[in-house]
Amino acid sequence: MTSLMVSMMAFVAGVKDRFSSEKGATATEYSLLVAFIALLIIVGVTAFGGALNTWFSSLGSKVGTW
Repeated sequence: MTSLMVSMMAFVAGVKDRFSSEKGATATEYSLLVAFIALLIIVGVTAFGGALNTWFSSLGSKVGTW
């Protein structure tokens, strides 16, 4: 009876360990984080790219007149 109980406890512990593994969840969280950061960079470049281009163009024309 004792060896059967130990075997069952080991089996239950093994199954419980497999279901509590978070390797896939961690990879998913990191991939979502990378995608969110990439999206923020794209939005930032799109929003400020035109204004930055105008600023550098006016700066270049001012430097050219010196």
